[in-house]
Amino acid sequence: MQTLFSEDEPMAKKTTKKKTAKKTTVKKADRPKKVTQPMTTAQQLGSLIKSARDIMRKDKGLNGDLDRLPMLTWIMFLKFLDDMEQVDEESAKLDGKRYKAVIEKPYRWRDWAAQDDGITGDELIAFVNQEEAVRPDGTKGLGLLAYLRSLQSSNGKSRRDVVAQVFSGVVNRMINGYLLRDVINKINGIHFNSSEELHTLGALYESMLREMRDAAGDSGEFYTPRPVVQFMVAVTNPQLGETVLDPACGTGGFIAEAFEHLSKQVKTVQDRKVLQEQTLFGQEAKSLPFILAQMNMVLHGLEYPSIDYGNSLARKVTEIGDRDRFDIILTNPPFGGEEETGIKNNFPADKQTSETAMLFLQLIMRLLKRPEKNSGVPGRAAVVVPNGTLFGDGVCARIKEQLLKEFNLHTIVRLRKGVFSPYTDIETNLLYFDRDGPTKEIWYYELPLPEGRKNYTKTKPMQFEEFADCIKWFGKKRRDENDHAWKVTVDEVLKYDGNGDLISVNLDIKNPNSVEALEHLPPSDLAADIIEKERQILGLMDEIRAELAGARL
Repeated sequence: MQTLFSEDEPMAKKTTKKKTAKKTTVKKADRPKKVTQPMTTAQQLGSLIKSARDIMRKDKGLNGDLDRLPMLTWIMFLKFLDDMEQVDEESAKLDGKRYKAVIEKPYRWRDWAAQDDGITGDELIAFVNQEEAVRPDGTKGLGLLAYLRSLQSSNGKSRRDVVAQVFSGVVNRMINGYLLRDVINKINGIHFNSSEELHTLGALYESMLREMRDAAGDSGEFYTPRPVVQFMVAVTNPQLGETVLDPACGTGGFIAEAFEHLSKQVKTVQDRKVLQEQTLFGQEAKSLPFILAQMNMVLHGLEYPSIDYGNSLARKVTEIGDRDRFDIILTNPPFGGEEETGIKNNFPADKQTSETAMLFLQLIMRLLKRPEKNSGVPGRAAVVVPNGTLFGDGVCARIKEQLLKEFNLHTIVRLRKGVFSPYTDIETNLLYFDRDGPTKEIWYYELPLPEGRKNYTKTKPMQFEEFADCIKWFGKKRRDENDHAWKVTVDEVLKYDGNGDLISVNLDIKNPNSVEALEHLPPSDLAADIIEKERQILGLMDEIRAELAGARL
């Protein structure tokens, strides 16, 4: 019978009881015996990963979670690959087909890692780190990481290429080969071919990513709070057959959530093939989140992630054609950063800026499918932007002018302070637009804080349930204004002088129904607002009275 873990349970020691004379005692009421409950899969996996991390803390080469968690990730990734390879090999055998391994002997996990008493100490460190080393089978050849980086396929679109990309930036920072062997032995206890373990590990991995965000400080931009990701995917509502891109994918949160959303639509083998191979795409410029994203994808069930390593801004936007475009873009591009001159030159001269968020906004606009080339269906986007994007002038205003004139910016959801805590307290917004422009009116929805709260914190973060009312409102064909929702015409936002030159594009429109807005109204406007609300109340009372009178009849 297969167990969840490969570690053997300690044998119970045999004990002998000495015979003693029976004592006459008054029996106490029988107490129920304490029954030790078996650990759940989540508890077992959690305990195993904790043990591995505790071992890594002893290694002098690792400095904090920002070193330990990526290290743990790539070790887990190799175990995952070997488990998947063994499943694929077995399937090929049953079908009478020849199987071509992704990783060959003696670099497979089963060749050097699976035995508890396998290579260890300096021998293990040398095999992992060196360009050329003595391999576990005693022959000389490429070291482990050097071999993994060298993998490539004939078409550039196989699991070998994914492995090579993942390990292109990997460095082993552990210096104690005995501790590394202990970690490997722990990870060897995970069975990635068990669907229950895989699902549980996906949840554990997400909690590790949150820890990384907290440990990263000002590098935490690669993590977007899950409730925000869930909301953006839910209201954008990708459909099977559409292509989805995140050009700044970080650890892959949007792609993973879109995969979960689209998986519910899969009915046939062909549907699954479309989802796995032709639907989800991403790109990430930093090596650490890129590695984490690859692992995140495979743990969620995306077998061959189409995630490229590199800066999405490093291509001329004018060279992007219809074949390069996507149906949906979901992203939280980095904000606050600055790009070098070479990157800025990839954009039109009058819209060049070093502000990363504004360059990404232009890229996203260019990457959305045009309706005339897509059976009349316009590409659509959901993008996280900081408040500064809404009121920015100069180049920022010109970019927003293009957005409003060529695209339909139909909705802006305003988030409260602390949503991205502890990384930043900057207030953020979610822009929803499609390529069915120009914009005529813009709807705003200000997400209220839970009752009794002044902001969000690391210990009291936002919850997905807080979006429930907004999701209902968002999906209405005829939206209504209320305490949290209002609209403006595009003419209220686009301002020109007498010569037709652009003055400003201020999208930072405050909620006119909020307490703060009412407090700053002139007395005459405040009185008029109160009278208008009284009229609305009287109108509702008349309707209720009429309904009651009708009920009596």
